[in-house]
Amino acid sequence: MKQVILKKGMVVTEEIARPVVSDGMILIRTVVSCISAGTELASIQTSQKPLIRRAMEQPEKVKKVLNWIRQDGPVNAYKHVQNELNAGTTMGYSLSGVVVATGRNVSGFQTGDRVAAAGGTANHAEYVEVPLNLVTKIPDSVTHMHASTVAIGAIAMHSVRRADLRMGEFAVVIGCGLLGLLVIQMLTHSGVRVAATDISAEKLDLAKDLGAELIIHAGNDNPVLTIQQWSDGHGADAVIFAAATDSSEPLSQAFNMCRRKARVILLGVAGMHIDRKDIYEKEIDFMISTSYGPGRYDRQYEEKGSDYPYAYVRWTENRNLREFIRLI
Repeated sequence: MKQVILKKGMVVTEEIARPVVSDGMILIRTVVSCISAGTELASIQTSQKPLIRRAMEQPEKVKKVLNWIRQDGPVNAYKHVQNELNAGTTMGYSLSGVVVATGRNVSGFQTGDRVAAAGGTANHAEYVEVPLNLVTKIPDSVTHMHASTVAIGAIAMHSVRRADLRMGEFAVVIGCGLLGLLVIQMLTHSGVRVAATDISAEKLDLAKDLGAELIIHAGNDNPVLTIQQWSDGHGADAVIFAAATDSSEPLSQAFNMCRRKARVILLGVAGMHIDRKDIYEKEIDFMISTSYGPGRYDRQYEEKGSDYPYAYVRWTENRNLREFIRLI
């Protein structure tokens, strides 16, 4: 089968062996694989950088190499690094397809089911093997094209849940890329009043079409003053930061848009120099939104298929995936 690989700064297609289904896994024939432009372009750009610069930006990789040196010696550690560079990196984490086979301990799915899948094994490939808790069925009313965005939709949805907004409250979405636009739609459908900010007039026009009550061009207007006026002088109840920037200024603006005891949710990427006075006097809650929700990066949940109790963890990552498909 064919699979997309990122190798030495280049995206290539390679012929590899088709996976064989394992216990707790679902083998899927891919119909549509969704490209997450921001994440994947960033991966390509990172892979094009010199090794020294990549090491400075990814200290966890340096730690991994140092452990190899301690365990196997410098010569074998060098071989490990070369093997990883030559093998390349798989790409993609959101797709739709059809179930080909199911492993032992998998219930609720059978051959021929239309499904959407997310996570590190839901790659750009003709066939993928994905753990049970990262797969959800697609109803007949939803196309494979739309369902292939399932992971991206769940990422947006989890940030909305973290913001914990109520009908009629004021929300600001900073950044009107793919995630920001999904967040805007989820908030407006929940009865939340939404303002959107970006530096792109085209994206702001789209945000307006998708339900934003107020749009602010961050390069031309004063976002903080505009939000204060829009919210009757109180400030926003929550800000969801969906932009990607190295600057700390937009995050500072997010804090200053807020009312007392409001919340700022970091969904995207921002410079992390935080001025204490921006958050202290108003007692702002600064929260991170981790991917698809509870269960993400938990090996017992994702790899072993262990679910969290419904009564105590209402919205796990699988339930978020399922709900996004339902919203479509």
